[in-house]
Amino acid sequence: MQTSKPAGRGRLRREMSYVDLSFAGLGAIIGSGWLFGVLYAANYAGPAAILAWIIAAVIVIFIALVYAELSGMLPEAGGITRFPHFTHGSLAGFIMSWGAFLGYAAVPAIEAEAVVQYAEHYITSFQNNSALDFVVEAIILLVFYAINIYGVKVFAKINSVVTFLKFITPTLTIIVILFVAKHWGNYTATTAHGSGFMPYGTAGIFIAVSSGGIIFSLLGFRQAVDLAGEAKNPQRDVPRAILTAILLGALVYTLVQVVFIAALPPNAIAKGWAALAYTSPFAQVATIIGLGWLASILYADAVLSPSGTGLVYLSSGGRVVLGSARNNYLGNKFRSISERFGVPIWAMSITVLFAIIFLLPFPSWQSLVGVISSATAFTYVMGPVSLAVFRKYHNDKHRPFRLQGAKAFGMLAFIGGTLIIYWSGWAVDWKLVVGILGGAVIYLVASWLGAPVQKITSEDWRSGIWLPVYLIAMLAIAYLGAARFGSPFNHNKGLIHYPFDIVVDIIIAIVFYTWAVASGRNSPETELAFENAAEVRRSTQGGDEVRLAD
Repeated sequence: MQTSKPAGRGRLRREMSYVDLSFAGLGAIIGSGWLFGVLYAANYAGPAAILAWIIAAVIVIFIALVYAELSGMLPEAGGITRFPHFTHGSLAGFIMSWGAFLGYAAVPAIEAEAVVQYAEHYITSFQNNSALDFVVEAIILLVFYAINIYGVKVFAKINSVVTFLKFITPTLTIIVILFVAKHWGNYTATTAHGSGFMPYGTAGIFIAVSSGGIIFSLLGFRQAVDLAGEAKNPQRDVPRAILTAILLGALVYTLVQVVFIAALPPNAIAKGWAALAYTSPFAQVATIIGLGWLASILYADAVLSPSGTGLVYLSSGGRVVLGSARNNYLGNKFRSISERFGVPIWAMSITVLFAIIFLLPFPSWQSLVGVISSATAFTYVMGPVSLAVFRKYHNDKHRPFRLQGAKAFGMLAFIGGTLIIYWSGWAVDWKLVVGILGGAVIYLVASWLGAPVQKITSEDWRSGIWLPVYLIAMLAIAYLGAARFGSPFNHNKGLIHYPFDIVVDIIIAIVFYTWAVASGRNSPETELAFENAAEVRRSTQGGDEVRLAD
């Protein structure tokens, strides 16, 4: 059995505090999502976009609570890639690692695109010049990379300052627009294509969750999970940081959606919410309602907010690669840590390379957000499964945070992730499934040809076969259900009409969750991981176990 000890003389440095971890999560959450998500969510759901934010927040909180226990129990760098490997072996572990990497590498690209899109207000050369946009976006990604290379301490300090400023701007926007917004009648307005608070019905709300940038915006809590290997006191601080980031982020996003709808001039929605179009939503609306000074701040923040988020995600993406390498899915070079800087330079390098590649087929913010949301939701469905398996085999292990009602929360988190994948629609899901399974096939072929990677054993197949079958099932329901058509106007098309498609999707989730938990196992690597966690606990200050009431 190959161990997961890192190669190279360098080592990760435990220099991140609770505040640093919280700001990493909040910095990832408050990015381009608040600048664009409110517009696209309103396109799909109208005023009911507020409900979409609340529904998404509930789903993400279920998922976050699961990872709060997991990351406190086993504070591993790139934990999202490590937990599946521990509980289900190399097949499931690689598929999840590859899916996570695709999601992480894409986010810095989308944030660079957001910076350039808002910068068009000042630099008209960016308008309708895709070649120039690509060059500038690639340079932005390389700047993110350079900052990350100088070590986690430098990254944490820069990110904390940037995140503080990022949090101030939407807060100021909420307060100012709340007092000057005059069009609260928009919440019940009649337009050319629908009327009232919920002009496109509940289907529009669900589509907004996945395709409107909502779930994409809220999933930044995972940064604390990935940076757990560099936390000063991970078993105490990581769970707290996860919950802090998601609760503050969800509050801010819901409130900015509230004021955005009330600030819109009625003529902007006369042709229907789906026809609402701005290139720089908040800044343009602020200008329309006479808040030019606020618009200036928003245009400046449109560079700061996405940059901060891209910086954080590039850092976490490198840790995902590091975790994959420690699972022996990649060569030893990607396990090495810079002795000088204490960061995984090769892992960071491959992450920024893929981020630049993602700029090519997805030239706009909206074209990439659905893919990221679906890919991320897919990687998160494994968390509840791993938690149930750890509870089965290691229920007596130390947990700084123990989630009461874990069975119920785990099931709900798995269902929530499955629904997000389905709501993303056929156009997104077929690309996701082909990309993930295609990567798995390449890995299997490379392993069979003798590449120096973890071999997939018969035991790995028994523990992990449920996962590719789950992906195929997701592809089938996406094709047969109403989500194939990707619009609230078409929710009665497909072989399985809305809302029966939602019921079918939930049933599928329950079946696969049960199968996945039953397939889990214990392993020597898992035992070693718990020994390492105990050593970390002995070397840092311990804390009392936190319990969440049922």
